[in-house]
Amino acid sequence: MRQAHILMVEDERKVSSFNREYLEGQGYEVSVAETLYDARLLLEECTPDLILLDVMLPDGLGFDFCAELRQKTSAPIIFLTSRNENESVVKGLIQGGDDYIVKPYDLNILGVRIAAQLRRKGIEFAGHIELPPMSIDVLSSIVTLEGRRISLPPKELQLLCCLALSAGRRISGEELYRRTWGTDSGDWKGVVSVNISRLRKHLGLDDGSIFEISGSKQMEYVLRKIRFT
Repeated sequence: MRQAHILMVEDERKVSSFNREYLEGQGYEVSVAETLYDARLLLEECTPDLILLDVMLPDGLGFDFCAELRQKTSAPIIFLTSRNENESVVKGLIQGGDDYIVKPYDLNILGVRIAAQLRRKGIEFAGHIELPPMSIDVLSSIVTLEGRRISLPPKELQLLCCLALSAGRRISGEELYRRTWGTDSGDWKGVVSVNISRLRKHLGLDDGSIFEISGSKQMEYVLRKIRFT
């Protein structure tokens, strides 16, 4: 199954950084344009499977660009909009957009809406991370570990995905918080620590598991195998 390609047109670098980290962690290829001009250049080089389109951009409006895009591609277009832009988004949907998400949004909601649009285009997203004998089904939130099927809450699932994609390497608690909660503010130390503890418990990592999630005094975490079969 091929890797789906997403073009994100977003001028807020913090937003595009969070989204890109999350989507690449879900297995997508992601290109980012900060302006409509940059987006036009990227469209000459690649054919995206889906487009995330901000409404307010430095050199124009996303819903105007949507009409232009429809002359070049049939890829699904999802608008990323502020609450006071909804009336404008209606115009964009009429001009060929497929969906819209109101800022701020949960990254897991973004992932589900993207997967739904891709399925409608006949592009199935595998949504699996394989770390034998662990298998993570991102879309169903089911983890299979040594023959056990474990259902995880959304935030614990996202934490596990981040750790699994960096298996064997330390990742900071701050980065885990940013990727999972989509922000770099707040009491990230306490939030990450509590959710890591819950994740360990749900996975049964303290009961002779093949894996462990270890932490350091510097609030860095690593998922690794501690025994091999």
